[in-house]
Amino acid sequence: MKGLRLYAIFYLLFLYAPIALLPVFAFNNGTVIAFPLRGFTFEWFRELMTIPALHAAVLNSLAIAVSSAVIATCLGICAARAGTRFAFPGKKGILGLIMLPLVLPEIIVAVSLLVVLLQLGLPLGSWTVVLGHVLMCTPFSIAILNSAFQSLDVSLEEAAIDLGESRWSSFRLITLPLVMPGIVSSLLIAFTISLDEFIIAFFLTGTNPTLPVYIWGQLRFPQKIPVIMALGTLLVLTSVILLTVAEYVRRRGAARTGKADAGGFL
Repeated sequence: MKGLRLYAIFYLLFLYAPIALLPVFAFNNGTVIAFPLRGFTFEWFRELMTIPALHAAVLNSLAIAVSSAVIATCLGICAARAGTRFAFPGKKGILGLIMLPLVLPEIIVAVSLLVVLLQLGLPLGSWTVVLGHVLMCTPFSIAILNSAFQSLDVSLEEAAIDLGESRWSSFRLITLPLVMPGIVSSLLIAFTISLDEFIIAFFLTGTNPTLPVYIWGQLRFPQKIPVIMALGTLLVLTSVILLTVAEYVRRRGAARTGKADAGGFL
């Protein structure tokens, strides 16, 4: 047990130590990414405000992330409700097929989508990136919303129908408010995944790159590295905040339904 604990500690250090170096060099008053540090500065963060191409990439990424999160969550609601409430032929196979992008390498998914879109003669653009991100985010949304729907008491919706409500109104007035913490968690997780995703965006983006693709392009210029470090620091901070809020909402929703907390989204 002690050896397993030590392994986990070293694994986490190996995984997250490079991320911890981002803010160190983001505040370093020097263009060379190396020790010793030259001094403390906010210059690289101020420079972020003066790059129009960066601002356009941020806006494009935000639009794609919001669209992907909303579409993936809507699809996740439908799939999670069908999977937890109804029995139908081929149910396990269909749900397994939907969850397949979780285990497929992203580069395989990206190349496959690119080949299909080119064969259909469709132009690449922001909508193709949204398509790819929805494909990747939907399994995460289903995994989160499955837990929310499984914790519901089916008799609540049945009682509403017995009292005169239609199936749609009982779903809208009873079910949706009860699974709202799961919906919020799904939106935040899908938004974070889409905002940080690079491989699919790299293959499917058009003339307007997303933020990760823009960062990749800037890595060719050594003098831009400190600015990228500053941008990376802000992205990591944003991701941590969003994931923390999503986990808080998820746990609060689990506590409201009296379900034992499993300690994580998946």
